[in-house]
Amino acid sequence: MTSEFVSYYGNSLRLVKCSAKVAQAYRIVGAGDATLWQVYPELLVSDRKPFVEAVLAGGLPRNIAIEPGASDEDRNLLLFSTERGLGVIETRNEVALSQASIGDTDRALLLYQARHDALTGLPNRRQFSSDLAANLPLRGGHKLALMQIDLDDFKPVNDTLGHGAGDIVLKMTAERIQAVLRNGETAYRLAGDEFAIIQCHDDQPAEAERLAESLVHAFKEPFTIDGIDVFVGASVGIAVAPNDGNDGEQLMKAADIALYAAKNDGRGRARTFNRSMLIMLEQREMLRRSLRVALQEEQLFIEYQPLVELPEGIVGFEALLRWHHPYAGVVPPKLFIPMAEADGLMGEIGEWVLETACRQATTWPSHFIVAVNLSPAQFLLGGFTDRVAGILDKVGLAADRLELEITETVLLERTTNNLDTLNTLEVLGIRIALDDFGTRYSSLSYLQNFPFDTIKIDKHFINDVETNRNTQTIVRFIIGLAHGLGMRVTAEGVETVGQAAWLGRRKCDRLQGNLLGAPMAAEAIGDFLHHPSFATL
Repeated sequence: MTSEFVSYYGNSLRLVKCSAKVAQAYRIVGAGDATLWQVYPELLVSDRKPFVEAVLAGGLPRNIAIEPGASDEDRNLLLFSTERGLGVIETRNEVALSQASIGDTDRALLLYQARHDALTGLPNRRQFSSDLAANLPLRGGHKLALMQIDLDDFKPVNDTLGHGAGDIVLKMTAERIQAVLRNGETAYRLAGDEFAIIQCHDDQPAEAERLAESLVHAFKEPFTIDGIDVFVGASVGIAVAPNDGNDGEQLMKAADIALYAAKNDGRGRARTFNRSMLIMLEQREMLRRSLRVALQEEQLFIEYQPLVELPEGIVGFEALLRWHHPYAGVVPPKLFIPMAEADGLMGEIGEWVLETACRQATTWPSHFIVAVNLSPAQFLLGGFTDRVAGILDKVGLAADRLELEITETVLLERTTNNLDTLNTLEVLGIRIALDDFGTRYSSLSYLQNFPFDTIKIDKHFINDVETNRNTQTIVRFIIGLAHGLGMRVTAEGVETVGQAAWLGRRKCDRLQGNLLGAPMAAEAIGDFLHHPSFATL
């Protein structure tokens, strides 16, 4: 009779994880408390140890017979290599070992492989679904917590360091998760960078929140890959049965909603499901449906914020997209633009913004530029450069009066094609600005590979530029770097005279912020040009 005697060993053949039956039979308190040789000392004998070493070296699985011990049961050990070391499936049979079928252990290995992730060694989605269904519905006042875990900033690891580095991070992620688990807690890898934990404990949600905070804290330290420190955080969504649902589908939905709330609140944190989260999600879905008709019903509009060079004055405006929902009022761009990108609407919306802003710019003084933000989804659409050129011809705006602003996220998607697109835009005479420099990856290779016209310093660095020496050092570096490469610098978020004066002394080329003019409707630009708010600076 095959039993669930399964154990896994990692570095130095130290126990990583084992089934409850192994822990009970061999009196194991927790992972890491034993080695393979302590659990199965019979493998140390001279005629067996070479088999262990051969399997570890990546060889084929090996059956090793163990003679009857105190249990009066014959044991057969199936050893197989894993990504992190060695796995052992123990088969016990009360009849003679000679009658034991090798097929039983082969089937046990296939079952293991079908229910475990090959990369991390964790149980997979199939095992997760089975375990969740086996535990639900709960009765008798018992409780269970489900945690959904999603890695933050994992995609850039694959994009910049390669999928091999990404696999290393996933393996180390599994180790960090397992390191904080206690009895009654099981981790799973569901797909990609998605993990889950089932926690069987009645003191909820306190125990789940304790574990979730331990998980978040475990990802504060960087992953070191080939000497490079990579920061990948973790967001956690918690749902508790039976309060948040007493079947797998309900509980998964609640945990997903809590995970979304954790990411929406800034990522790198844990959130426990509550009903208000569901209401917010329903409101978000309502906005998503409304966004599909917002352009046709003329709910989208553009405001323009001045771009100022001191002491020369205004040199143009940045076009800022806005949405006035008939019931929800003005919806922040940071909320609806990701929706538009996810739903494939950004191409149409972006083209409308570009044409509207360029048409408006033709009514300004002939030396004014118009700056327009591009989303990654819009930039990656085929035929993008042809559409831009077509719009400029259609409205009659000179190419050098258009400045397209892209973020570093664009450059992470498809490097070769992106650089080809940027080079084509440059040949057309269009200005290119690198937006939000310093807030993401800030790879100097971007500046080396493409000659941007402008680097924009994010307002995050401008907020305390008068008082914070570290910030001052960073801003001075960016200005010096840009000027050394023949690029101009724009500082965003200038709110005080002191900020403007400090930046002016450091030869920042262009300023933008409410001190110099808040975003305004197109109709207000004429009056503003006659009475600029920064006239006394």
